[in-house]
Amino acid sequence: MAPTESNKRLALAIIDFLGSSLKDGTLTADDAESIEIAQSCIADTFKVDPTDEAAVKEAVGGQSLASIYSVYEKLRSKSTPQAGSASTEQSQTDKPKTGAPTAESDKFKSEGNALMSRKDYNGAIAQYTKALEIAPGNPIYLSNRAAAFSASSQHEKAAEDAELAVSVDSKYSKAWSRLGLARFDMGDYHAAKEAYEKGIEAEGNGGSDAMKRGLETSSRKIEEASRGTEPPSEELDSAPGASRGGGGMPDLSALAGMLGGGGGGGGMPDLGSMMSNPMFANMAQNLMGNPDMLNNLMGNPRLRQMAENFGQGGGMPDMSSLMSDPNIADMARNMMGGGAGGAGGAGQGGQGGQGQ
Repeated sequence: MAPTESNKRLALAIIDFLGSSLKDGTLTADDAESIEIAQSCIADTFKVDPTDEAAVKEAVGGQSLASIYSVYEKLRSKSTPQAGSASTEQSQTDKPKTGAPTAESDKFKSEGNALMSRKDYNGAIAQYTKALEIAPGNPIYLSNRAAAFSASSQHEKAAEDAELAVSVDSKYSKAWSRLGLARFDMGDYHAAKEAYEKGIEAEGNGGSDAMKRGLETSSRKIEEASRGTEPPSEELDSAPGASRGGGGMPDLSALAGMLGGGGGGGGMPDLGSMMSNPMFANMAQNLMGNPDMLNNLMGNPRLRQMAENFGQGGGMPDMSSLMSDPNIADMARNMMGGGAGGAGGAGQGGQGGQGQ
């Protein structure tokens, strides 16, 4: 006798459960080989293809075998009558089907809805619980109680009820929405996004506006979280030219550092001595009037090399050789107050120097 379609779906659900047990840490890596052999044997015996994602999804209804079985266990524990109770004396034909509403359970649900409208969330939870005692696993009662739990900030309980509701009825979109909200409030934005996606799928026609807003909000939170892991971008000075000190002045310490530092070591005059020289004072005034000039100066590779050699004890450079560079000579003339035409040349010279 060949396996029925129902048996094939169950076989796929078992294979999926075994694979998930390895991924979630239920089983160790040492068990991987045995699990793979078991999966292969089940697939061959029941003539199923575990790599067929559509078939696996159809088999488990978007859930997992473990979650489906947990629903069964909860329903069984709630529907099992206690010894000596009135329920044990009721005939099987008189018992309502598990999860099926009755007039009494609907009465409790209506009372719960009225309490929700008055924002008496604890009272509503109590009434929905009474309804569930009569009709365990009813997805509407579970979904309503999930809403009450969310409203009272009991998000884990809300998620549990909503998960149970969608396990019972995977097409009940309102339960998916409440599961998305509960997971969102728990900070599990990926799980919330998944719940809203399944809710949109259950609704059909592209989903309701409320469900799409939930999906959009969850997706945005995921993007924000991913951006938060990136290092913040460095804030740069928006003004043109070189780095600046207080009040927008050019950072003359950078120039002094390039010329050997302001400490007076190695025979180099300190910054105070330099500024007492009329030539350097004139240079500083021109730099403050044209900050781009300092940027060009600092970007010139010849000057950079001069500073490095001097810092490594190489002595003062040959100024005649240095001034033979037309770019540096042009900049020097401008720093000494060479006029508007020279200022343009300095900018061009600096750009040319950077391109070398």
